[in-house]
Amino acid sequence: MSAVFAEPLPGGSNGVEVTAQAAGQDSVLPPAALALLASLHRRVKERRQALLDARVTRQATFDAGELPDFREDTRAIREGDWRVAPIPAALLDRRVEITGPVDAKMVINALNSGAKVFMADFEDSTSPTWANLIAGQQSLIGAVAGTLQFSADSGKRYALKPFAEQAVLVVRPRGWHLDEKHVRIDGKPIAGGLFDLAVFAFHGAQALAAKDRGPYFYLPKLQSMEEAALWETALSHIEATLGLAQGQMKVTVLIETLPAAFEMHEILHALRGRIVGLNCGRWDYIFSYLKTFRRHRDRVLPERGQVTMTQPFLKAYSELLIQTCHRRGAHAMGGMAAQIPISGDEAANEQAMARVRADKLREVSAGHDGTWVAHPALIPIAREIFDEHMREANQQQVARADVHVTREQLIAPCAGTITRGGFEGNVEVCVRYLAAWLDGSGCVPIHWLMEDAATAEISRTQLWQWLHHADAFGQEPRADHLHLADGTQIDFALLERALRELPAKLGDIAQLPGSARIPDAIALLDKLSRGDELAEFLTLPAYERLD
Repeated sequence: MSAVFAEPLPGGSNGVEVTAQAAGQDSVLPPAALALLASLHRRVKERRQALLDARVTRQATFDAGELPDFREDTRAIREGDWRVAPIPAALLDRRVEITGPVDAKMVINALNSGAKVFMADFEDSTSPTWANLIAGQQSLIGAVAGTLQFSADSGKRYALKPFAEQAVLVVRPRGWHLDEKHVRIDGKPIAGGLFDLAVFAFHGAQALAAKDRGPYFYLPKLQSMEEAALWETALSHIEATLGLAQGQMKVTVLIETLPAAFEMHEILHALRGRIVGLNCGRWDYIFSYLKTFRRHRDRVLPERGQVTMTQPFLKAYSELLIQTCHRRGAHAMGGMAAQIPISGDEAANEQAMARVRADKLREVSAGHDGTWVAHPALIPIAREIFDEHMREANQQQVARADVHVTREQLIAPCAGTITRGGFEGNVEVCVRYLAAWLDGSGCVPIHWLMEDAATAEISRTQLWQWLHHADAFGQEPRADHLHLADGTQIDFALLERALRELPAKLGDIAQLPGSARIPDAIALLDKLSRGDELAEFLTLPAYERLD
């Protein structure tokens, strides 16, 4: 069903076309909201496309052998004496944050969880079906109003705790690279992130501002200070349109691309009137390292389980982020603990929780001001460690003057191996996650880890890189082709066998999320793995198959 607004709407938003229908859509997208979307799209569309084109150009230089480096033209920003705007009281203490999708049950449980912050995620944890996006906005509208409730099929009812007992709500929209195909303005799709952020702000910004609660946002997958500056343009436009004070909408930026790691000061500076911190988005950062160096055989990473935050290139990234943020008066947020409690195996569960404790101790000892968890059961573990080692609301006084990170440290190769289990595990994670995503679920438990789009991207990109470097990019075979740890050569026959044998290994497929889409997921992974070029994002071709 298509709703075309031929007559001018408030704000001059004629030319807006909504090409889908979902329950509750009219209340989520009234004419005034569509007017905001139209004016916002027109304000940034040309610059957004230019910046996306610049990404392609920059990647081509990396493919040709160039290495990322700190920018000479922004040296004055890095060396200058400046700080970001003061952090609002509601965000001074962020020691434990929980993340998850935007369905009603998750929103209620997360806000009630005891975490300091809940990041409601329209990006890596949400499959962007139109129904999911509209329902997600409805959930957040209800959360801001305090009226959100949910009744499970079992009859159990969920309701919000009093506002003072809730986690602080922070919303993560989609990144600049993703379109929202169901909303077209002047014949072109709006950026998915603009849709997510502006619709939420339209409904909740005034109420949240009145409560001194923002609105607050996490901005994902930036690659440059120019992309940060475009968010500043968009946010300022929304504030002016909605009658908010300039700088009312506060943001935290995820440093989850390798190019952005070289522009932390510059990103803070571009958003200095509203930014409150940077976050170590570790999974997407590993994915970006893989993607940036997709043609660099000397920087191929070992299997995912061996690429931990103790690896030199990740340790350098984390410490540089802490030093940079604290120098500028911003929070340095740690990364995700994706573990899920293991039921029925006490020994295995204790080992998993020990890994969580060690990771959170590493973060707080390094100087991070807070951390992420994916499951409510991990909140007490993370909080206990941060409470013991961070007695104040944050530890911005930890300057980390001992840190001197060079380009070579940020891009250092990572030693390790590729086991048969690691290769086949990547195949399984990618297929199972992609099947669930195509079926409408963006957050999937697999082998006691909460997998999202970022971890699926690591799996998919590693497979492509291993296979294509093993094939020497079409050159003559060489003696140093990649092999598994057991000596088996990595080739497309190995991938074909893993894909063919996977359904039998999964057991009762009907019990898995997205079981009906597993054949589609296998076919798409096979196609992407064999492509001569690495697809920029898994979600781009997959999105074409979503309603």
